[in-house]
Amino acid sequence: MNNNQLITEKDQQHYLPVFKRFPIAIEKGRGCKVWDADGNEYLDALAGIAVNNLGHCHPGIVETIQHQAGKLMHVSNFFSTPQQAQLAEKMTTTSKMHSAFFTNSGAESVEGAIKLARKWAKSKNKGGEIISVKKSFHGRTLATIATGKKEMQKGFGPIPGGFVQAELNDIESIIKVVSDQTAGIIVEPIQGEGGINPASQEFLQELRNLCDQRSIALIFDEIQCGIGRTGKMYAKNHFGIQPDIMTFAKGLGSGFPVGAVLCNEKIAKAIDFGDHGTTFGGNPLACAVGLKTYQIIKEEDILNQVKKTGDYLMTELRRLNLSGTKEVRGKGLMVGMEFDFETKDLVLQMLHNKVIANATAGNVVRFVPPLIISTKEVDLLLEILEKSHKETV
Repeated sequence: MNNNQLITEKDQQHYLPVFKRFPIAIEKGRGCKVWDADGNEYLDALAGIAVNNLGHCHPGIVETIQHQAGKLMHVSNFFSTPQQAQLAEKMTTTSKMHSAFFTNSGAESVEGAIKLARKWAKSKNKGGEIISVKKSFHGRTLATIATGKKEMQKGFGPIPGGFVQAELNDIESIIKVVSDQTAGIIVEPIQGEGGINPASQEFLQELRNLCDQRSIALIFDEIQCGIGRTGKMYAKNHFGIQPDIMTFAKGLGSGFPVGAVLCNEKIAKAIDFGDHGTTFGGNPLACAVGLKTYQIIKEEDILNQVKKTGDYLMTELRRLNLSGTKEVRGKGLMVGMEFDFETKDLVLQMLHNKVIANATAGNVVRFVPPLIISTKEVDLLLEILEKSHKETV
């Protein structure tokens, strides 16, 4: 039995069986490559599901973690720290928001956003209903699965109330469920788990107008599509539309757990001492990594690289003209390739051929590689995709 098998067996014996894992155990990573427990090398086109935006073990991130861990890791939020104050300033000024709150994960960020929207709505003598759109994914807590797919809610009832769904890119379906009880509307500018589905410019503008007219908080979930993933620091910048609340995690920490909720001034004014809190959120270590992430993205001109490499990837994916292809869509290095068949076997064959990708929404292959991926590495990805397609379809 090899090392991958031994670790997989131990995992299956002792870990709660909630993940359908690939049959390998990853032991180390560097840049866009990872190695399993038996020394096999893989090109990583998944980046921990859009988390390792600067690649695995970026020297600047590693050095920051080592330095801050040797200085101060946690003090609780009874105290401010330089790192937290500086990251809050960086995120609010670059996003044109007013206030920040730090979390440890995406689901926590969305939970915080829901609370902010509801508290603001209460200040307007409104109800607390939250509207989300179909095929969305906002987390795995009880409140966040209430915003998402019905299959994720099965077995976990009673599901919290006050949540309704409408259609993406269909403003009329939103208008039908809006009422005086509506506190917020949450949408991913580009859906990730749902199959890389971009919201349209028209839809987001109509949402902004509707929210202004009806005093509703517009929430953009940029947990997957934010922090440079689309070729702009924030996905909202593609549309020129400013939400009231934004959520982040994933790429913010370049592999280290950190999330954030940002809001504008009108939302912040509705919040009082004690309305929300966290033990670990915004600790000095996490915030130092977040700050370093912003610094590296700027110093290494990552956003321009993402635009060029993302355009190249999408152009070449279309050029492959693989049988069964329905559409290639996305922005930057958040790309989905939709087929007319289930893509699980194709992704498993790609893994066998030493490239890591992901099957999502049943028939979509999701590519969210590190933002530092080179055109040479993209060429390898394309080669393996084409080879794996021939071997499985």
